Amino acid sequence: MAYRQTEATRASAQAKRDAMLAAARELVGEAGFAGATVAAIAARCGVSVGSVYSYFDNRDALLAEVFRESAEYEFACVRRAVDAARPDAGAQLAALIDTFADRALRGRRTAWSLLFEPVIPAVDAERLRLRQSYRDLGERIIGDGIESGLLIRQDVPVVAGAVMGAISEALIGALNPDLAGVVDRGDQAALVATIRRFCFRALGARPFPE
Repeated sequence: MAYRQTEATRASAQAKRDAMLAAARELVGEAGFAGATVAAIAARCGVSVGSVYSYFDNRDALLAEVFRESAEYEFACVRRAVDAARPDAGAQLAALIDTFADRALRGRRTAWSLLFEPVIPAVDAERLRLRQSYRDLGERIIGDGIESGLLIRQDVPVVAGAVMGAISEALIGALNPDLAGVVDRGDQAALVATIRRFCFRALGARPFPE
């Protein structure tokens, strides 16, 4: 009986911790990391501020975990799209660009927080790891494209970083929560197509796929 009580206690504690993380993710999606205060998380969960601190060492650790989970989820979606594409580098590069941009545009506030919002050092460290994951994926695809003859020979690590940077920077205007306008679906499709064309041309695709 004591063992079952211990397992039940652990399950209850994990459920409470998960609820706090979920509340923090919701707040980030609504108001960015700046809006995910411990007081706001506690209020959303219906618990005290002290209760939040009983599950997390501090707010920095909590937000770093929120960023890591959100970033890993988004990266996994992009990687799955790349893996599901045809095995040629052109299709995989298009899948990376289109999926990254489309998901960012459909979750503007969260994407802005993950990519651009000024954040505490603990969260910024997670952001650097996120960027490296995308660069690694880009390097693999670009390297395959060079070997297949689709892309011209070039410094793969450098151009992989440049491409991911270009995709992110091209989305700033559409994602910025301080701008009142929301890009409609037609404009979003045109924006993604423009980004895709730019990246293929910048990489010297031969022939260039429209």
